[in-house]
Amino acid sequence: MILSVEDLSPVKKMLHLEVPQAQVVSELDKAYDELRRTARIKGFRNGKAPRSVLERLYKKDVLSDVAARLARDTLLEALEESKLPVIGTPRLDPPDLDPGAAYRFDVTVEIKPEIADIDFKGLELKKTVYEISDGEIEAQLAMLQRNLAKLKPIEENRPVAQGDYVVMDYAGFFEDKPYNETAPTTDFTIKIGEGTIHKDFDAQLVGVQGGTETEVKVDFPADYFNAKLAGKTITFQVTVKEIRAEDLPPIDDAMAPKLGPYQTLEELKAVIRSNLEAGYTRRSEQELHEAIFKALAARCSFEVPETLVEAEMENIISDAERSFGARNMTLDQVGLSRDLLAAQYRSTAVEQARRHLILDKIIRQENLTVAEDALEAGLAQMAKAYDQPVQVIKDLYRHNPEGLESFKHSLLEKEAIKLIMNENRIESVPAAAGSPAEGES
Repeated sequence: MILSVEDLSPVKKMLHLEVPQAQVVSELDKAYDELRRTARIKGFRNGKAPRSVLERLYKKDVLSDVAARLARDTLLEALEESKLPVIGTPRLDPPDLDPGAAYRFDVTVEIKPEIADIDFKGLELKKTVYEISDGEIEAQLAMLQRNLAKLKPIEENRPVAQGDYVVMDYAGFFEDKPYNETAPTTDFTIKIGEGTIHKDFDAQLVGVQGGTETEVKVDFPADYFNAKLAGKTITFQVTVKEIRAEDLPPIDDAMAPKLGPYQTLEELKAVIRSNLEAGYTRRSEQELHEAIFKALAARCSFEVPETLVEAEMENIISDAERSFGARNMTLDQVGLSRDLLAAQYRSTAVEQARRHLILDKIIRQENLTVAEDALEAGLAQMAKAYDQPVQVIKDLYRHNPEGLESFKHSLLEKEAIKLIMNENRIESVPAAAGSPAEGES
């Protein structure tokens, strides 16, 4: 084997490989000898067919099989010889094999970037402290109150007004033809003013009498979230079947048991406060982590391999698909696609891959390891999250060693972040006024 390595970038290399002609001939001889022993050819006894006959019948298949085997074996040998820290799957498109020449082919590989030791001390870090106001708790109570609200038909004979709930049938037409994306729908309820379909749709229903039909024309903007409606003018034929109003229950002790195992309003408020505190704690930690990675990224510059970016992107897109799937929806139904998400979240994927590389460097730099008690605690936490016995989680990982190593690495990343925080002074600062709450009951 002849090997030379061409630098395409700091993280991308091209291996130029050559198998000598003598080895090519030897491998072809072996292939035909094996074929002679196993082939059943009419007119010849088993194992006695001449090579010329074998070549006439099977030459294309033999050349393809030998080329694939030579490419595979030579690549493995080259990777071992080069000692390159290859990540992902090598990219190669082996050419056809010529029995009368050396076999030459190129392989593109990506490698982990070389990152110098990272100085993670002396960072200027601030941790935001969020205080929960009575107003936030009242806002959460109001939201819960609306969740318990019942819609009752209005008694007076009047037209649709802002804030009403309208029960309607509708069908949308594009260029005077029925349109699949706005197919006939019955007993659909919207709140006027929320813009469930579009703000203009709501506005044109205001003043329409219950029990009547009307026409509503909507010009959907080019950046509308549903790509199948974006930039189109849809004419809706709408029947306003009923106008309803929201009947809100009073916020008192009687409301609490309807929302969970609470006896009084004060118990419910305590749970809301606890959830808000947990949400703010997560937010504060996430913001601190953002600051840490931003500071570390400024101290070490390196190129992120596309293989790692693609892996992060696949995780992001898969999470989105699972999220919509949990609501019985697909990306296509909300006007999205994998390509659109890939373009939208590429920068996020790059930064996530960069963070993993930084943490991986610190893990190796500081010789961090997972203690047995830390592993047990991590498995117990996972079991609790999935509401499963710890032994079930352990059994799953016993049959999935790669998954266990990935889980251990995630624990090491957490240890690396703890180390960084312990080695730096973190200043607590109050949040700016008006920060929104993130917890919920």
